Amino acid sequence: MTEGNAEKEPITFVDNRKIDPETGEIRQPAADNGAAAAQAPEPGNGADNGDGEALADTISGELAERTADLQRLTAEYANYRRRVERDRKAAIDSAKASVVTELLGVLDDLDRARAHGDLESGPLRSVADKLTAALLKQGLEEFGSEGEPFDPTLHEAVQHEGSGHDPVIGIVMRKGYRFGDRVLRHALVGVTDGVADLTANADQPTEEASDVDAGANDR
Repeated sequence: MTEGNAEKEPITFVDNRKIDPETGEIRQPAADNGAAAAQAPEPGNGADNGDGEALADTISGELAERTADLQRLTAEYANYRRRVERDRKAAIDSAKASVVTELLGVLDDLDRARAHGDLESGPLRSVADKLTAALLKQGLEEFGSEGEPFDPTLHEAVQHEGSGHDPVIGIVMRKGYRFGDRVLRHALVGVTDGVADLTANADQPTEEASDVDAGANDR
């Protein structure tokens, strides 16, 4: 019986080779495959969706923070550039104004020579014209001429004729100069009454005379 049953039992071969002879790939044990399948999360698991949304929110928050930092740095750099450019321009203008101030005495000498007729012809006239043109090109402006309204912020009055409330410049003793918004030197002037004051003063004696005539006729 035993020998007969042994002959009838099928023979089963178990291939325990780790490498598949047909494909050459490494085989995974059946037990390991089952455990891995049990541990692997299903594609539609709700826990994975929650973790993904949290990660996306974290990334979005960090991106917004980095963007705000970049914008702040860009604004600070732009302000820095404007401040440096403003300071550089102010330094250049200050240096120019200092040089031009040293040349105001030369311009006064040229004005006196021109007033005496020494610059009507000759090489000195060419030098004076070139110097004046170069300084005006750099931004120098002269002010203070007869007939201009008197401005105490620009003019320095050394004499005053009349007693009106609309004073104008009657005589210029020394020109004033400014460089841009900076006054380098005030004009030295003599002040007199304006046209409105002169007209009022001229009309006043006529009115008084009319009053006197009217009184004489009454008598």
